[in-house]
Amino acid sequence: MNRPERRGQVFVGERLAGLLEQTVTGYRFTYDPAYLADPAAPPVSLTLPRRASPFEAPHLFAFFHGLLAEGSVKALQCQQLRLDEADHFGRLLATAHADTIGAVTVRPLPEEPPRGT
Repeated sequence: MNRPERRGQVFVGERLAGLLEQTVTGYRFTYDPAYLADPAAPPVSLTLPRRASPFEAPHLFAFFHGLLAEGSVKALQCQQLRLDEADHFGRLLATAHADTIGAVTVRPLPEEPPRGT
């Protein structure tokens, strides 16, 4: 398994659902065991159904990419927060912790800075 470069906690509402990591070869999402233990806890998305084994992909998962702003809002966020527009994971950690569409948020781990650059 690849060593994580950057990590964020994924929440559904205020409940920790899992861990999203950027590795040297791509991305990994792993559900939290306590979240999986609750049969009533919904999946983070239809494309990331509940399971114990991690999901891995060479690119940021489409669901999480969909939480990012686009167009002029993206440009304004990147300018104000001094983020690289091409750094999708850094943007996710810096902006997807509040005001997202739906119940899912992504928060940087407390020991990690919110910016990805």
